[in-house]
Amino acid sequence: MGHPYPIREIARQAGLSTATVDRVLNGRGGVRESTVREVHEAIKDLDRQRGQIRIGDRTFMIDIVMQAPARFSSAVRDALEAELPSLHPAVVRSRFHFRETCPPAELIGALDKIAKRGSQGVLLKAPDVPEIGAAVGRLVSAGIPVVTLVTDLPHSARMAYVGIDNRAAGATAAYLIGQWLGDRPGHVLTTISRGSFRGEEEREMGFRSAMRLTQPNRSLVEVTDSDGLDATQRELALAALERDQDIVAVYSMGGGNLATLDAFDALGRECAVFIAHDLDHDNTRLLRERRLSAVLHHDLRQDMRRACQTVMRAHQALPGDGPLLPSAIQVVTPYNMPPGDPGPGHGVV
Repeated sequence: MGHPYPIREIARQAGLSTATVDRVLNGRGGVRESTVREVHEAIKDLDRQRGQIRIGDRTFMIDIVMQAPARFSSAVRDALEAELPSLHPAVVRSRFHFRETCPPAELIGALDKIAKRGSQGVLLKAPDVPEIGAAVGRLVSAGIPVVTLVTDLPHSARMAYVGIDNRAAGATAAYLIGQWLGDRPGHVLTTISRGSFRGEEEREMGFRSAMRLTQPNRSLVEVTDSDGLDATQRELALAALERDQDIVAVYSMGGGNLATLDAFDALGRECAVFIAHDLDHDNTRLLRERRLSAVLHHDLRQDMRRACQTVMRAHQALPGDGPLLPSAIQVVTPYNMPPGDPGPGHGVV
């Protein structure tokens, strides 16, 4: 097996003789299987320790660039800052560039400024448009790795995507709505913050595909381009509900859920099933109040840790870890809130 360590160092780590380690490494036999495992584990330990030595006392300046509602960008900031101690002994410093809504040119200007000024990495949530992809290419050409968060830019030069499998999330939402509505007639309102975000587009494709297979007679009514902002979302949802008296359920891919529920309330309408994404402040409260049926959630702190570690790997400060797998999708109800969130009956914040 390949490794960069002297036999003496491996033997010291494993607590074995150099002769025994030499026999294992050269496959000469005559060694117990448990001893072979000890040698392999010693090499893995040395790999991990070498990674710690490489990142010790290093500082990584990372820029987080996002177009998202303030409730989500605040959750990202909190998740990153909560994970900083877990990245020790490396020191991660962050600069935040958050916008709730803006033309692509404004995001491109921010990315080009970072390329000129320098950075150890960029974590990016942005629309999947060619101009943004070109700006990512300029960052990478300047030696700055880019990791996309939550929504991907698959045709860009980004290093990796960190987030859930959005098509699977959409299909999960379709399954849950089908289970809860059963044979009850009615249409489903789908809400998207902006069609140019690939993550939401993939959720919508997964949802529509699963609905066609399992509930082909149920119509979908789409509301889009609210940027997830409450004031815009409320007006769009009101208009949709007024046009279609048969809407009884909602799958929200882009937020603004308090505003959507306000639209139902304003018209005296019932929302029988409401599936949302992410346990931000609004969704946590609405779930506790039973106004949301379930939230499709992923561990944002884990995502931020993985994103930062990916940047470190780009600088060869950590050993390679293979391809990144999608984050796990959690179906959260009032009864299985993540630790730190009071469950049912504990009041509302």
